[in-house]
Amino acid sequence: MQVGVLTVLLGNESLEDALGYLDGIGVEAVELACGGFVGDDHLPVDTYLDDAGAQAELHALLEKYGMDISALATHNNPIHPDDERAARDDTQLRDAIRLAEQLDVDTVTGFSGLPGGGPNDETPNWITAPWPDEHLEAQDYQWEEVAIPYWSELGSFADDHDVDIAIEMHPNMLVYEPHGMVKLREMTSDRIGANFDPSHLYWQGIDVIEAIRLLGYRNAIHHFHAKDTKVYEANARTGGVLDTTPYDDSSNRSWLFRSVGYGHDESHWKEIVSALRMVGYDGVLSIEHEDALASPNEGLEKAVDLLHRAVFQEAPGDAYWA
Repeated sequence: MQVGVLTVLLGNESLEDALGYLDGIGVEAVELACGGFVGDDHLPVDTYLDDAGAQAELHALLEKYGMDISALATHNNPIHPDDERAARDDTQLRDAIRLAEQLDVDTVTGFSGLPGGGPNDETPNWITAPWPDEHLEAQDYQWEEVAIPYWSELGSFADDHDVDIAIEMHPNMLVYEPHGMVKLREMTSDRIGANFDPSHLYWQGIDVIEAIRLLGYRNAIHHFHAKDTKVYEANARTGGVLDTTPYDDSSNRSWLFRSVGYGHDESHWKEIVSALRMVGYDGVLSIEHEDALASPNEGLEKAVDLLHRAVFQEAPGDAYWA
């Protein structure tokens, strides 16, 4: 396994400066954003798509710092009920897939997106309960009329370009937990899998190790985000975990994204690494830093330090004792 970073937190630096810094703290791979909510500070599609010269310069820069690309990130909503926004996001996603192929990158990360609750809606509708009955009917519409047709076609597009799509299970998106991830994959394409980010699962009460097994044994983990979460019970006991308190109001939130090791201890992260190895995932652990209690650099460096102690660098040996 390699320790990697989604470079969005270093977006105010040039790509070369970011790579130099990351190389210096022991990072081995980068996930480069090229559109959507994560921006495109380090990989603007207009600069690199269909431009062999710009791509050669990028590869030379990566080689200079001994850095691999784990994935291209384009987190958006290509099934948004606003047709213009959906079309824009669909174009972004397809361009990311085309660029990934041209850069010899095998994965694009993103979201499942979220439709409205019916064909006349203007706002995405995240449904969390089956009653009143119209909510369940709306969810059926979202899956059967929108998500399955869209992702089936996009899965074929990705297959034509030999690229996997790794979807982050994220609340306020249609796919927000492992069973929804399995459903989308089974109803569409094997090119569709998870960008497994445990941070959004912790606060939902999902057992991350069991979720890794559920998806991993189905070959449905295409990428992994190393990001932690801490639930603060004093607030959650009265407010629950469906929390709309602003992220920068840290003391009043029921949960916060934390640097790796500050939501769950080192032994837990070693258990995650072991579970990933058991299910055959030996790719990058891409750190996504969104800890409101730590500076970007300090939080990132602490996460890198912990993960280096957790990951295995070598293939497992033969069971000589068996």
